[in-house]
Amino acid sequence: MIPFNRFASTITLALTLSVGAQAQSTNLEKDVESYFLQTLNTQLTTEVADRKAFTNAPTCVTHLQQSIKNKDIPHYQEMVWKAWQAANRALKEQKLIPAEPLQNANQASWDLPQDLESNAKMPYYYGTKGTSDKPLPLFLYLHGSGPKAQEWQNGILLAKSFNDSPSSYFIPQIPNEGEYYRWWQLAKQFAWEKLIRQSLAEGAVDANRLYVFGISEGGYGSQRLASFYADYWAAAGPMAGGEPLKNAPVENCANIGFSFLTGADDTGFYRNILTHYTQVAFDSAQLSRPLSADQQPIFRHRVQLLPGMQHHIDYSLTTPWMRQFVRNPYPKTVLWEDFEMDGRHRSGFYNLQVLKRPSALRTYYDMSIQGNVIALSIQDVRYTTTEKEPQWGIEMKFNRSYSAAQGGKLRIYLNDKLVNLNKEVTVIINGKKAFQGVVKANLKDMINSCVEYYDPYRVYPTAVEVSY
Repeated sequence: MIPFNRFASTITLALTLSVGAQAQSTNLEKDVESYFLQTLNTQLTTEVADRKAFTNAPTCVTHLQQSIKNKDIPHYQEMVWKAWQAANRALKEQKLIPAEPLQNANQASWDLPQDLESNAKMPYYYGTKGTSDKPLPLFLYLHGSGPKAQEWQNGILLAKSFNDSPSSYFIPQIPNEGEYYRWWQLAKQFAWEKLIRQSLAEGAVDANRLYVFGISEGGYGSQRLASFYADYWAAAGPMAGGEPLKNAPVENCANIGFSFLTGADDTGFYRNILTHYTQVAFDSAQLSRPLSADQQPIFRHRVQLLPGMQHHIDYSLTTPWMRQFVRNPYPKTVLWEDFEMDGRHRSGFYNLQVLKRPSALRTYYDMSIQGNVIALSIQDVRYTTTEKEPQWGIEMKFNRSYSAAQGGKLRIYLNDKLVNLNKEVTVIINGKKAFQGVVKANLKDMINSCVEYYDPYRVYPTAVEVSY
């Protein structure tokens, strides 16, 4: 039998250690939250106040460091995400309005950064259809280029009619007409990233069921956004559009659903021809890469020219098709042409983060993970125009040539869905071994990846940095 005094002392010591550990954990979470809030404030006050700063935002690197045992990874991921949510709640910015039933047509507006676009106020509808006890899918709808007030009103009428409940909708109005009537320009990029960040941090939206689609000008915009932000979308659905593929590389849409419907007789701005070129490109990509490294279909697409139809088509076909797709946030095959949109590049894509671009050219990344071997082909991309129409000067078709990229630096984030964290990891770039070793879970990579992606599924516990 343990003497009472000794037993009491043991209990007191255990309670003291437990309370101490809990206090330490609380203090750490507050430190992480403080760092997140400081980082968000810096981004708002400096990067968005200057066009150049927004286009070339620096990589955020935290000073907070702590080693983590593999068994404790879920606990720390949860702590980091809670700190991120708290920092976003505390950030003084225009927030999304509460998502009430879409039939109420609740609306608000965001003021977009003046230096990105003058006098840009973006009105929006935000609401839900149906009910669910789970986070809802989110549809981003982009309207066409008619008078913006009427186009915006048509958007909510269409959204109410589509068979995609339960769901939530964000329906923006273009801020300015004329030369700024483009959904892919810098000020709008600011809006999309704010929408994704706020909606995911708020928690009512399913992070693996984000969808983008649009009609006419919204078709052009959603095709570009599909390629630029593909690592966030479960699926994309441009309609009655048709971008030259230099503006929307199909490879980036690996791992997502992609629907593209245009009238077969929609000849305006060569929409039917450019849609056909997109169809051929997706079909060719599927034939050349039918399965990913983990034996999943890479390209899942429906690109069709609808017989007998011109610019007006049946818009109800797209969202029911898209909503069957759920994002895989951890594909083991990633294809990414790092292209500029309105002069700006993404700094990260899926689990890749660019620390230094190898050249002023576009870069094409082809990553495949087999077991614990990460093989990357990284190439410079050069475009040559092979078809240009005479009336508008639209570059219609291109050839691409590739050469091995040199002089870049890349961070590859990892978790137990991508590799076995208990075993050695090997990274091979362009046929040469760039890293081999056991990676260790740590707080720094969790924080850095959270700032980079603001995605609850991409709070990565470790990373490898490689130069090539």
